[in-house]
Formats: sequence, C-alpha cells, structure tokens
Amino acid sequence: QVQLQESGPGLVKPSQTLSLTCSVSGVSITASASYWTWLRQSPGKGLEWLAVIDYIDVTYYSPSLRSRTSVSRDTSKNHFTLQLSSVTPEDTAVYYCARDRSHRGGFYDVWGQGTQVTVSS
Repeated sequence: QVQLQESGPGLVKPSQTLSLTCSVSGVSITASASYWTWLRQSPGKGLEWLAVIDYIDVTYYSPSLRSRTSVSRDTSKNHFTLQLSSVTPEDTAVYYCARDRSHRGGFYDVWGQGTQVTVSS
C-alpha cells in the first residue's frame, strides 16, 4: 500500500524559506511512471499545483512560483522535498504531496493528508 506523509513547520515567518518533506512508503520514488507532486490549497481558493519531480529526477514548476520554488529528492530516504523561498502571508495554505501517474498531470492516485502552513510574524 502506497502512503505519503507530509512533514514540516506549521508556522513560518515572512521572508523565510518554507521547507516541506513528503515521505513515501510502499513504493520507491524511482518507480516508473511516478510523478511526485506538490500542491496547496489556500483559504477560499482552489487547489494550486506547485511543482513535480518525476521518477528520473526531472522537475517542473508552476510558472507563477518558479522563481521561489525548488523540489528535490533523496532516494536513500525515499522522500522528496519542497522549498519555497521569500514566503508571504499569501503562501498560507494546506500543502499536499501526491503521486501523479501521468506526465500530462491530473491523474493523482495517492495523496498525503496535507499539512497546514501559516506564514505570520
């Protein structure tokens, strides 16, 4: 059974860098056709796609956040991470990691439970 679990700080100060980890169990993050994705949902807004790192370590980013976003992976720990720099209160959201089964996107079959991140001084 594939499971994803997000972890990271619940509170981040403005201008700092947010760092989140998604720990994966039940499958290797190098398994084929696995696109490990970060998304978020802010209060009153829809789900926003942030970035993906795929099974061969190729990354893609949302154009609107590309300058502030970085994703990476650690195959020895079977997890992948998101870093979002220069955060503002607008980055307050529930952050999710998910596995997408399609390079075209939108075919999520496993989700983490989500982690609340609040940006506040």
